[in-house]
Amino acid sequence: MPISEKVYKQADEKPIGVIGAGNFGTVIANILAINRSVLLYARDATAVKQINEKKISKGHAIHSNVRAVNDLAEIASSCDIIFPMVPSTHFRQMMKKLSPHLQPYHILIHGTKGFDITLPAGETIETITKLNRKQVKTMSEVIREESVVVRIGCLAGPNLAKELAQRQPAATVVASQFDEVIQIGKRLLRNDRFQVYENRDIVGVEIAGVLKNIIAIASGALSGLGYGENAKGLLVSRGAVEMVYLGRALGGDVKAFLGVAGIGDLVTTCNSPMSRNFTVGYRLAKGETLTAILADMEEIAEGVNTVRIAKKCADFYKIRALITDRLYKVLFEGMTVEEALEFLMRFPLSADIDFI
Repeated sequence: MPISEKVYKQADEKPIGVIGAGNFGTVIANILAINRSVLLYARDATAVKQINEKKISKGHAIHSNVRAVNDLAEIASSCDIIFPMVPSTHFRQMMKKLSPHLQPYHILIHGTKGFDITLPAGETIETITKLNRKQVKTMSEVIREESVVVRIGCLAGPNLAKELAQRQPAATVVASQFDEVIQIGKRLLRNDRFQVYENRDIVGVEIAGVLKNIIAIASGALSGLGYGENAKGLLVSRGAVEMVYLGRALGGDVKAFLGVAGIGDLVTTCNSPMSRNFTVGYRLAKGETLTAILADMEEIAEGVNTVRIAKKCADFYKIRALITDRLYKVLFEGMTVEEALEFLMRFPLSADIDFI
């Protein structure tokens, strides 16, 4: 057997690592476990014990091929292929802890839909007025900055964890600059209920997956006000245009926003009460405060922080992002949802599509 084939076969025999035992991380671990053994990292030792002894986590049954661990070094030494599924606010910190154990041969395919920001000394996200692309990083860029890993990919698409756990038909996109990463991702994830597409614009796919969360919050707010499908159709279509403008300014290609990770994910999250971001908007429209909503949520709604970042990027690049701007005012400046909607309906627009 040639050396390359032997190495490949050995890699096939190793378990796959998943970092993050939240809803999405647990579901991805179960999907991977259909064909491979999986090591699932959880920070909470109690959660690790429950997963291993009772085979349940977050209300999800855990596949028999999944074993939970509480040691990042074990994940790195045992697994050549790792799927980090950690919220963006904790992602860089996680990478700093994981990085000493990583080697150039590792492959990382993340599933995080958020931005990481680097601020000047003395500034906070609340005080800084504008952000540029050098200060705003996708998770693949964080991986590259914090580790020696070269082969990096991302997972994005209309992937509501509850539906995936029920094995309802769904699809995702594996994006990477490396065809090897894409093919490995497809081989590991694809099954009879889960289709996997490919894209080589990893930054565009990441940005699309992040920005759609803004529109999902706005869609939840419309539903909370009791408005119907005409209003939602208007929001989704204008939201898609806004995503393209912001996405291009941040370095993404238009095509990424028109595929499964863009329009596909946008439509899903704008129509589902299972979406955390949709739920934030819905509860805001019902009169709850943002503080109370976030305190009550078990997992992070990435869109709230994304609104802050996208608004300040739009200001820097002079992008007209009306939905993002109004939502920022609702979330952080006391504007009511009704006032925001009235402004958007009165704003004079003419062109429908002008980015193609």
